[in-house]
Amino acid sequence: MKFLSRTLGRHDARHPARSNARAGLRPAAHIAVRLVAIASLSLALPGLWVRDAGTAAAQDSGAQIRWKSVEQAQLRLDDKTPLKWSVFQPDKKKDKKLASELILVLLGHRYLMLDTKARLVYVVPLTELHAQGNDFESGDLAQPNNAIPSTDWTQRDVGPAELYRLTLGDYNHVMEVSLPHPPDLRAFY
Repeated sequence: MKFLSRTLGRHDARHPARSNARAGLRPAAHIAVRLVAIASLSLALPGLWVRDAGTAAAQDSGAQIRWKSVEQAQLRLDDKTPLKWSVFQPDKKKDKKLASELILVLLGHRYLMLDTKARLVYVVPLTELHAQGNDFESGDLAQPNNAIPSTDWTQRDVGPAELYRLTLGDYNHVMEVSLPHPPDLRAFY
């Protein structure tokens, strides 16, 4: 009973008149303060614990992500093809799960990393990308301070490709990325 009385904020469980007498608060105000504290902790802590699979895998292994260019990919911004664009995916030899979740997009003069599983978009600083011929190598690109708002995520299988459609919050434009499916070679085995 002592533990219960301490957790509820009662100094003396035998005297209900003394309950919640801490700091001169009324019982309802004291409960409201505790509820606000619990709510703020419940909203803040998941952000510390939740990490997307791509960055956790990259940090745990300590390995760099090698980004390969996707030649048959298509990119559209408000149903128009941008003047300068390119699409990259992680090398599938190392981690197939990682390769299916992350997309690196060159849009104009800036790079964006799309995490399709967590449905997040990150601005990638150029200092984080290291050129290796036509490809890039990088470490953990999913930094929370580099996240940009994005809404209206849809993912569809459109026959020979996978189509990702989202609205970028800073551009306020709709971006579509179409990635070709890998060829199905099971018939040749």
